[in-house]
Amino acid sequence: MIGTGVLKGMAVTAKNFVGSYFVKERLITVQYPEERETLPENYRNFPFLVYDNEPEAGLRCVACKICEKECPPQCIYIVKSDDKKPDYMGKPQFYPARFDIDISVCMSCQICVEVCPFEAIKMDKVYELSRRERFNALLMQKSELSKSNTYYHGIHPVEAAEVDAALAKAAAEAEAKKKAAAAAAAAKAAAAATAPAATPAAPPVTPPSKTEAEKPKPTGESST
Repeated sequence: MIGTGVLKGMAVTAKNFVGSYFVKERLITVQYPEERETLPENYRNFPFLVYDNEPEAGLRCVACKICEKECPPQCIYIVKSDDKKPDYMGKPQFYPARFDIDISVCMSCQICVEVCPFEAIKMDKVYELSRRERFNALLMQKSELSKSNTYYHGIHPVEAAEVDAALAKAAAEAEAKKKAAAAAAAAKAAAAATAPAATPAAPPVTPPSKTEAEKPKPTGESST
């Protein structure tokens, strides 16, 4: 029958139209701010800095400035410290004396997260960041950017678990390497202590010199 396909299409459209008013899953309007949609895990807005245990001493950032160099809009500003602090593996590292991000310029590209070798900077889900002022109020400093690893697990649980596993593996490998080096040094010292004292070497033997009679004579000379 001619027009059956059109009628079927209109029936689907009418069903979706009516359902958009009565079916909760089909409602397209969210009554914000009373209602809020659950953001997906891979949602990203602006970066933040991750710390373990303590906001200052546990900050993962070592001020290597890779994110500052790779940032396309150049919205990250880092000042390296003069002293060092131990990182998660106990290795002395620099830390950012100052770390600022201008969110009025940031384009949420996540390149800073991709290039960070210390898993120190991640993307946040906070989007209610409107300010009355245009300039200084949009320049987020280290105190505002620093958030705990627990917070990171709350917004990106799968990714945070993978990062923690990778960091724990790296720390375990570094500890095992340190123990192996200490054991090798101890074994070498023990072997040197138990080895017998070396006897002095004998002087080299000098062969006796040939006498005048034993020396070969030149060709053509006859013996007397």
